[in-house]
Amino acid sequence: MSSLRRLLRPAGYRIHTAEGGKAGLEILEREHVDLVVSDMRMPEMDGATFLEQVRTRWPDVIRLLLTGYADMSSTIDAINRGEIYRYIAKPWDDSELALTVRDALERRRLQAENARLLALTQQQNEALRELNASLEDKVRERTEALEQANGSLKHANERLKQNFLVSIKTFSGLMELRGGGVAGHARRVADLARRLAARLDVDAKDQQDIFVAGLLHDIGKIGFSDAMLAKPVSRMNGEELAHYRKHAIAGESALMPLNELKDAAHLIRSHHERFDGQGFPDGLQGLTIPFGARILSVVNDYDGLQIGTLSDKRMTRDEALAMIVQARGKRYDPQVVDAFVEMQGGVAPEPPSRDLAVAAGDLRPGMVLARDLVGRDGALLLAADYLLDESLIRQIQNYARREGIALTLYVRNDK
Repeated sequence: MSSLRRLLRPAGYRIHTAEGGKAGLEILEREHVDLVVSDMRMPEMDGATFLEQVRTRWPDVIRLLLTGYADMSSTIDAINRGEIYRYIAKPWDDSELALTVRDALERRRLQAENARLLALTQQQNEALRELNASLEDKVRERTEALEQANGSLKHANERLKQNFLVSIKTFSGLMELRGGGVAGHARRVADLARRLAARLDVDAKDQQDIFVAGLLHDIGKIGFSDAMLAKPVSRMNGEELAHYRKHAIAGESALMPLNELKDAAHLIRSHHERFDGQGFPDGLQGLTIPFGARILSVVNDYDGLQIGTLSDKRMTRDEALAMIVQARGKRYDPQVVDAFVEMQGGVAPEPPSRDLAVAAGDLRPGMVLARDLVGRDGALLLAADYLLDESLIRQIQNYARREGIALTLYVRNDK
């Protein structure tokens, strides 16, 4: 508390301190406060409970939360219940914390200015209704003043939207703070998805929802362990897969309390649905899947194949694009795939190959896969360069019989 006081006092703020949530509420009852900074761990009540009471009783007060990585589940609770403006990880960087406080107070000032301008607009509208029709000069004067006020109101609203988007981008970085190969994934997915949506003539509002959903599509994984975050989906066991399949619903639930993010939250819920109906969590099929979610599905898997979150092998750009095309009409919407391939400049042609095509029933131990083995659903079953043995051949043949397909594999021809 003393370190915060030393950091913020030079900025000229009037600062009140309290040792716990109850004392903080008492200060708010007798003092005008624009911003509250609360620790997650406090005596009497935790930060989530305290900030929820602040939101209920003083909704205009900006709310910040100090929290450690061990409190992430509690942080989500505080976000949902207290509708915090931003959380700050401990230990904090002094300059970043000071900047966050300054931006939060600027947001509070803009909100107050917004309310003032709105009240002014309402007063001027009332005055216009009371004017006599013969007083044309007075009407013209009031109209000019009204236009100026509306221009200021529009500018203030644009600033609020910009600050809100900055908050979303900061929130989307939660997962990437954990490190590993996911760094930059959310931003790449969001940018590609918005470009693809524009190419498919999606309207501006829906493009924005798709962009926000792209930034936050993995927020439901916030409770995953570091080990599970680092493990490709293809290597997860049954228990891990069951946990993994819940993250889309968890992501939707985390965002639904924020009215501005409800449409993006619906897209996050459905971004793992498949065009053939074999996806999760709801088993939606074809055009019943929201169009924005069909866009996110293609872009998310395209990037995931390249960073190794879906399988052990990290694919090149052309390999990932080829996998997307292979699953066209099965995992992905054909219209979306075609537009995405065109946007990416097409799939590079495969070089001439002397690989041998071998039916599953003709496989022999010692053969080496020359190409990835992909299932009928577009999932990677075996990566290229795998050395086949009797056990593996038997599993491949059983898979072909179970699926009722004539499975052909490509093996190396070293002759």
